[in-house]
This record gives sequence, structure tokens and C-alpha cells, in this order.
Amino acid sequence: MLNEEERERFARQLVLEGVGEAGQERLRAARVLVVGAGGLGSAAAFYLTAAGVGTLGIVDHDTVSLSNLNRQILHTTAELGRPKTESAARRLTALNPAVNLVLYPEALTSRRAAELAAAYDLVVECSDNFETKFLVNAACVETGTPLVWASVLAWEGQMSVVIPGAGPCYRCLFPPSIQLEKVPTAREVGILGAVAGTFGALEAVEAVKVLLNIGHPLVGRLLVWDGWRGIFEEVTFAQQPGCPVCGRGPT
Repeated sequence: MLNEEERERFARQLVLEGVGEAGQERLRAARVLVVGAGGLGSAAAFYLTAAGVGTLGIVDHDTVSLSNLNRQILHTTAELGRPKTESAARRLTALNPAVNLVLYPEALTSRRAAELAAAYDLVVECSDNFETKFLVNAACVETGTPLVWASVLAWEGQMSVVIPGAGPCYRCLFPPSIQLEKVPTAREVGILGAVAGTFGALEAVEAVKVLLNIGHPLVGRLLVWDGWRGIFEEVTFAQQPGCPVCGRGPT
């Protein structure tokens, strides 16, 4: 049961359709892994902590730099040069002292990604590179762990949800035949901090829906936002039989 402090802290969630006290207790018992404590991860981890997720793992091997601060709201100028996991932990604990934070200041390998995915109920992928996204997607499909992912660049963002065995995965959308090396980076074209914050917050929304088994998660649906024009679009996509990760003959 929730205590009085929890009932007051989460009062606006307890009256939400699909949540209630039972749902809030499920969030408290949930274990969520956030991969990346950058622009996306800052907003996602912040709102998941605010929502009352009980255990939050954070993976990031980087340190805070000045160029991070236009979008990575978990970090401050005072924490320049410090590990992002430590900076994130201070901010999240200040928000909700009850959250159980598990920090992983390390770079992911395929074996480590699978170990971590298996230890959590859901993974929120917030990295800024395709290699990590492919790695985490493969680990989640292998372990059967639900995955929420997003990507942002300049004025744009996109995201989807992977439920292994119930729809397509990230690789179905980006097969090996696509020449991803031609995609520009944030260093080249920039990124507005609020774009990363928007999609990090949306990742938290999708994560709560999956954890509570409510609503309609973005499985097999790619949500795309053009912030320059202020337009959201939805693109449906299907599981690919030849997908090297979730297809008939995964490699």
C-alpha cells in the first residue's frame, strides 16, 4: 500500500484513468533502465523518477561538458567534468529521495547490454548513435524486454516502442541495407534542447503505458515530429521476416 507521503506526492496521478493506487504501486515496484544520460535521457529519467518508478538504472560512460548544457537538464555548470551518472543521481535524488538509483558509468558491450536488459522490466534507449541503438535493440529482443527508443536531431525527432514477440523491432525499421553513415550528427547540424526534452518526456509517457499495460503504446508505429513546421506524423511499419534481429532466421 502507498503511504501518506506517496499519496500526496502522486495525487495527480492517482486520479488518472489507468493508474490509481494499484498502478502507482506497480510503478514503485518497476525496474527501468535508461541508456544515456544526455538530452533524451535527462528528460526521460527526470519524469520517470517524478512518476514514482521505484528502481532506475542509468548507463552512461561520459562526463559533463559545457556543450551538453543546452539540452541535458540533469546536469549543471557546477558539475562540468564529473561523470554524468553521478550528476544525474544528485538531481534525481533531490527530486524524489525514494527512488533507488543504480549507476553504470560504463560503455555497453553486446554481452553487458543483454545482462542489463535481462535485469530490468523495461529499457528506455536515449543514446545519440546508431551503434548503441542497434546493440540495445538486439539485447531487448534477445531477453524479451520491452524497449522505448527515440532519436532527435536539429528540429526533428522520432520514436517508437518495441515489444518483443508482439511487433517489429528497431532493426525492422533500419535494416543493414540502409546507409546510415550518411546521416548527419548533432555536432554537424545542431539540436534545440527543447526537442530532446520533448522526446525524452514522450519516452517516459510510453514507458509508463507499457509498465502499466494501459493505453496504446507505439508498437509498429513511428511517431515523427517536425518542430520547424510544428507537425506530428505517424508512420506504421511491420515486422520484417528477414530482420537479422527478430526475423525468422535472426543472426
